[in-house]
Amino acid sequence: MQKIKLWFGVCRPYSLFISASPVLAGLLVLGYVPNILVAVATLLCAMSLQVFSNLVNDYYDFVRGCDKAGRSGPQRPLAEGIVNINQMRTACIVALSVSLLLGAYLIWVGGWVILIVGVLAVIFAWLYTATRFSLAYLGVADIVCFLFYGPVASAGTVYLQVAELSLEAVWAGCACGCISVCVLASNNIRDIEEDRSVGKRTFPVRFGRTAALVGVATLLLASVAFAVLGFRSWFMLVLLVPNVFLFIRLIRAEGKSYNKCLFSFVILDAFVVVLAAVAFAIEKLCM
Repeated sequence: MQKIKLWFGVCRPYSLFISASPVLAGLLVLGYVPNILVAVATLLCAMSLQVFSNLVNDYYDFVRGCDKAGRSGPQRPLAEGIVNINQMRTACIVALSVSLLLGAYLIWVGGWVILIVGVLAVIFAWLYTATRFSLAYLGVADIVCFLFYGPVASAGTVYLQVAELSLEAVWAGCACGCISVCVLASNNIRDIEEDRSVGKRTFPVRFGRTAALVGVATLLLASVAFAVLGFRSWFMLVLLVPNVFLFIRLIRAEGKSYNKCLFSFVILDAFVVVLAAVAFAIEKLCM
């Protein structure tokens, strides 16, 4: 039980709303679930890919010397000596294997379109921090984060259910993707000095804290517009309230208080789905 608890923590369970939300958003846009087994497999595959990405990120950030004990961000298992290099390698292989098994089933259901999406998802999860050309160190991880924790996941979920592409699913996914990038941005704003010292050229490192905050504000406003378009409900304007509150909180953040902003944005991603479900229920009651 202790080992299970340990590895549960290593996988960063608090962050998994980021991969779950766009999948659930796609199902809400569809309005029904023709194949529950495929829906569950899609959700688990998305989450296992995120776990794989998290573990690879931990491994390579530690190897590069980016993560150290006592960092201002959430504790990293390798840096704190909670697990060793060999254990982390094994964990990466296990997470990847689970993703590939679930992905094989989804490819069997969805065909070549899902094959392409799956291959790209694995490659980008690996390249997030791996190799000299890692996405995080080049400062382009935000784009991949937006796409794969947003419209790709939502549209892919709908395609697996009805073999059709849905523009509404794309918009709904974009709402989730915008907030996912805000999670990444709050992390990167907090780590500007640490990232600069190890050559990690994130958006805040390249352009500064003020530009990063302007970017977050733009993403939060865009998330509301995308949510209204995707879920076809003006009720989604309610999202403006927590968005404004969290942006003000991010502006005022210092040091470890950025971690609370990070967690809050993760919850906000889940809140989009909850709000959409409420809007869907209200619509049904009014019919």
